[in-house]
Amino acid sequence: MKPLKVMINGLPGNMATIVAKHVIKDRRLELIPESLTGPEITETEHVVDSTVISLIGPDKRNQAIKKMKENQFFFISADFTLPSAVKSNALFYCDNSLPFVIGTTGGDRAFLENKVKESSVSAVIAPNMGKQIVGFQAMMEHAAKTFPEMFKDYSLEIRESHQHGKADVSGTAKAMVKYFNELGVSFTGDNIVKERNPEIQKSEWGIPEEHLSGHAWHTYTLVSKDKTVRFEFTHNVNGRDVYAHGTLDAIIYLNKKIESGVKGEVFTMIDVLKGS
Repeated sequence: MKPLKVMINGLPGNMATIVAKHVIKDRRLELIPESLTGPEITETEHVVDSTVISLIGPDKRNQAIKKMKENQFFFISADFTLPSAVKSNALFYCDNSLPFVIGTTGGDRAFLENKVKESSVSAVIAPNMGKQIVGFQAMMEHAAKTFPEMFKDYSLEIRESHQHGKADVSGTAKAMVKYFNELGVSFTGDNIVKERNPEIQKSEWGIPEEHLSGHAWHTYTLVSKDKTVRFEFTHNVNGRDVYAHGTLDAIIYLNKKIESGVKGEVFTMIDVLKGS
């Protein structure tokens, strides 16, 4: 069985580079030595584990994709570009009939879903590719639907810390707000405490220095009105390998769906977890 060809877009970004490393090591997959990148990138090549990958800017991507199509081989794109590029990249994939996995926080989810459904391609779209974290969110969603108002009159604090380069508030933290609201807690995403200062992360949060450049720490603290009861949910991720593992699973899952004849459908990491 021939390995599935995969194009990792967003190099030389950290997340894209880590995913590319995992693709290279996975016998089920074959990394295409080209990557679509943004206009701010001045390099023309990026090396990942001795594999030289050509970086293709927006002005040359149409030509590059056309050449790939002329060679008549199928591939799936995995996108880890900036949040500001999510919309335009998804449009490009849809317009060029390129199935894709996109794991970047940001973009108009409803818009992205509609564009995929209007196209001939299918995609996995998720703000978080970590399967275990997505599973935790699913458990919270189940609790919210099954036990509404369980935490009524409780106060909530959400604290999240990511590497300095992450500009936006954690998509995972924002998604959790909905579940806590359904559990009876009054809270908005604007109240999320976001930390990006490496010195504070190291001294006050206790984040290992070697992971300051790549981590995702979240704590959700619930306190009763009379201060006698306290609940705390924490998930701390050091490094990015957990997201890479999830991305590869999403690629394999999407390929199976495409092979079964599915077109114009959007899948989530919950779908990937279920395998259905």
